[in-house]
Amino acid sequence: MTAIPYSTALDPASGVPLYMQVEQSLQERVDAGEWQAGERVPTEGELCEAYGVSRVTIRQALARMVDRGVLVRERGRGTFVRDQSLTAGARGVTSFTVEMAAIGLEAGSLVVSMAPTTAARAGVPPEMGLGPDDPVVEIRRLRTGGGRPVGVQTSVLSLARFPGLDEIDLGTGSLYELLRTRYGVTPVEAVETFTVGGVLAEDAELLEVKVGTHAFYVSRVTSDARGVFEYCHSVMRGDRYRLRLGLRNQ
Repeated sequence: MTAIPYSTALDPASGVPLYMQVEQSLQERVDAGEWQAGERVPTEGELCEAYGVSRVTIRQALARMVDRGVLVRERGRGTFVRDQSLTAGARGVTSFTVEMAAIGLEAGSLVVSMAPTTAARAGVPPEMGLGPDDPVVEIRRLRTGGGRPVGVQTSVLSLARFPGLDEIDLGTGSLYELLRTRYGVTPVEAVETFTVGGVLAEDAELLEVKVGTHAFYVSRVTSDARGVFEYCHSVMRGDRYRLRLGLRNQ
């Protein structure tokens, strides 16, 4: 692959700030495939020397690309090209499996734990309409896209609504497909809440990241025609999962 020359990318007399010229040059190199998804880009020092500009200029350019989601910084490791294939666009009420298929990736699932418990211990929200001692099943799964860890999802469902669910071997299949075929459940509505935080120790090894790495925390309640049937809370790798929403005024 032919590298795009650094030296020809900048024109101090153009009136365009140097950091924006560096940003444009780096973007062109990413678009050209010089650095693949997950590959580290040169260090700030290397870029300073190559472009002949200050470290402040380089930092501004890289920061803008991080803000735009093109690059991702990993503390102690460097700056890497973000995997853009894991960007979820506007969605219906679908499963992770369907969501990954929509962006051309095969979803994977590994059951980490699956056990009956009570609604209170599982921390279910009031929307589920369960009493604190009502039995539920808590299913914790590692979710992958294209064979790479994306998130850890924990689904909580009522055993009164889904008798015997805690005894079924989910394997690598879709939970929503099982609910549809065995229990006749079709999701019609969901409410999701996104926050950002650091990955906890119990999830870090599964996600193949360091403790404290930035991630999306997502809580979701999903309903069918009878009401809320699932509470799901997830931690999704910030460098492998993005959500893009289109907004418009009516």
